[in-house]
Amino acid sequence: MRHRWTAMGVGVAAALVLSACGGDDDGGGESTDGGDGGGDRPQIALVSKGFQHQFWQAVREGAEQAAEEFDVEVTFEGPDSESEVAQQIDMLQAAIDRGPDALGFAALDSQAATPLIEEAASRDIPVIAFDSGVESDVPLTTAATDNTAAAALAAEHMVELIGGEGQVALVVHDQTSVTGVERRDGFVEYIEENAPDVEIVDIQYGGGDHLESTNLATAIIQGNPELDGIYGANEGSAIGVVNAVNELGMAGELVVVGFDSGQAQIDAIRSGVMAGAITQNPVGIGYETVRAAVQALDGEELPETIDTGYFWYDANNIDDAEIQAVLYE
Repeated sequence: MRHRWTAMGVGVAAALVLSACGGDDDGGGESTDGGDGGGDRPQIALVSKGFQHQFWQAVREGAEQAAEEFDVEVTFEGPDSESEVAQQIDMLQAAIDRGPDALGFAALDSQAATPLIEEAASRDIPVIAFDSGVESDVPLTTAATDNTAAAALAAEHMVELIGGEGQVALVVHDQTSVTGVERRDGFVEYIEENAPDVEIVDIQYGGGDHLESTNLATAIIQGNPELDGIYGANEGSAIGVVNAVNELGMAGELVVVGFDSGQAQIDAIRSGVMAGAITQNPVGIGYETVRAAVQALDGEELPETIDTGYFWYDANNIDDAEIQAVLYE
């Protein structure tokens, strides 16, 4: 198995993820590190892409772990869904207006957020991008998965699983965020460059919503009777694909490859409906974002990107210690 990993040790990540699993998906809103009210501690505001997936709950847990370790106050909020760009922009504006010492931001729309990111810089608020970058030089670093490489690994496994030839399709969460673009392009480019006998017949965008992704995947499958495989580019997209396959009674007839983790994908892999998926290190993303913000406040130089790692997991390795350390339910 090929994998990438962060400088943060496997043991630390495992401990953090164990704390993340079981975090409640409590809808859009705000959480703090649960400290004593902050006092003179630095205030770090984090605005994520959403709250509806367990992925973001795991990111939040990592951020709160780092907040405790580095003695800072962290707020964490996100829109109701990953299609609510306007709601996220409003949250970002509100966070900036509160005047935090540092800001972490995961952009749903990498262009729409740029003016506000520049506003934060004009107020001397250091900005750390996480999960998804923005089209701006303002962020001091981006803590994220190498999504292009991770999607290429998903494509490599898809090609192997369908025997090197056939038809595949994609359900992607969006085409406006960096993660959406990179997870689409990494998959497509790998196939175009390495699998001349594999045809991509459709790419649809479901906003990361389970129901919309289910409907899109159903339409793709019904409209392409020769389809061999389908790739879901994030948690909501992948669950939608699994739902469509189950509802159509086609489990075992299509190769399903996912991205991210969560109980539904874990169950689908164990049952054989899904062949495998890419998992990120969401707790590590949250942890590294807060750590980078603290380093920025201390005047330390930051790398352009912080690669938080990814793994391929399937029925053969899902119970391995290194995989269990980065899965979330």
